[in-house]
Amino acid sequence: MSFDLERVRAEFPALQIMDAGKPRYYFDNPAGTQVPQRVVDAVSHCLLEANSNLGGDFVTAGLADKLVAEARSAMADFLNAPDSDEIIFGQNMTTMTLHLSRSIGRHLKAGDEIILSRMDHDANVQPWVLMARDFGLKVRWLSFDTDSFEFDLAQLDTLLNEHTRLVCIGGASNLLGTINDITEVSRRARAAGAWTFVDAVQSVPHVTTDVQAIGCDFLACSAYKFFGTHQGILWGRRALLEQLEPYKVRPAPDELPWCFETGTQSHEGIAGVAAAVDYFAWIGETMAGGQAAASLETGDRRATLRSAMGLLFAYERDLAEHLIGGLTSLSGVTVQGITAIDALDRRVPTVSFTHKQRAPADIARQLAEHNMFVWSGHNYAVEAAKSLGLYENGGAVRVGPVHYNSHAELDDLLNVLEDIL
Repeated sequence: MSFDLERVRAEFPALQIMDAGKPRYYFDNPAGTQVPQRVVDAVSHCLLEANSNLGGDFVTAGLADKLVAEARSAMADFLNAPDSDEIIFGQNMTTMTLHLSRSIGRHLKAGDEIILSRMDHDANVQPWVLMARDFGLKVRWLSFDTDSFEFDLAQLDTLLNEHTRLVCIGGASNLLGTINDITEVSRRARAAGAWTFVDAVQSVPHVTTDVQAIGCDFLACSAYKFFGTHQGILWGRRALLEQLEPYKVRPAPDELPWCFETGTQSHEGIAGVAAAVDYFAWIGETMAGGQAAASLETGDRRATLRSAMGLLFAYERDLAEHLIGGLTSLSGVTVQGITAIDALDRRVPTVSFTHKQRAPADIARQLAEHNMFVWSGHNYAVEAAKSLGLYENGGAVRVGPVHYNSHAELDDLLNVLEDIL
């Protein structure tokens, strides 16, 4: 078996929509992906048949309890968490990070140090800057090489010291596409006695994620970036979560994971998370070979998911190579990210570019006139845009294909871009 693009596209109703006879070109995926029909069905089922709060003795409450438990189990498999009670649901990664930062801050003392990255989305920067301000902490910055678009971890070694308590790093850049070596960062932080918080929003949709192998202490992601609902997910190491004081109302449970889930959750959103994981398992079962199918039959969903992610990464790497090759052939275009063919395994297919004369917002607007959806600007990667000198000049145009996109769609985009430029 092999990757079947037409079969995949048939799973996504939105891909069939036309606007005034024009097909939609979804290249805005780093900001949010489309969803397969099974996610729509799961949300509908929850709202129609299991629409209740948790913990009651009646039918709908029992169905809601089961739905949430199944979603925790699915995400535990997706992230290879050792315990489904370490999976915490919330509104989105940004909200959950702001929430958790209050609890972590209370665990630190004035004079302690944290390390932040110049490459990250601001959701993994400003919550910690605010925490440092409120608790008297010192912030140190890990910069990236603006020529290679990667970190030199030798610099991390110069920042880590006996005062370091927390290192915050992104799994992949939402602006540059770089995949960071979060396993090595976590190892070095742990050796220095520091915790590691990983923003995996941009890496989870594209690469196999294994929190146990990574060795991080906290990892956050958002399901709407991996073909699910608008739902945030936080994984934390149980031993550390139990050390932290959760900010919650008095009647809320004191036990994990509920103590960190403020208020009534979006159960329909959580249902969509489970369905999104099931979609990846379907890819593994139907397209990633006999071993993946056998794994699902024996109940090893984790192995099936791992097979699916490997298959999809290979296809998306091919998309990235095709897109980058086309962009670099256009006069006046500069790709702001890794372009070397032998280095594409170190990036996701999110590709940002600038033009020497045309403003990013103008290019994005003209692409939208052709029903081609892209984003422009800094895309909340404030520090990265400033490091590259793009922040004051409109940022960049960001094109983000995923595995439901095709070479033909990219060719159409490149042809329109050539005309625009």
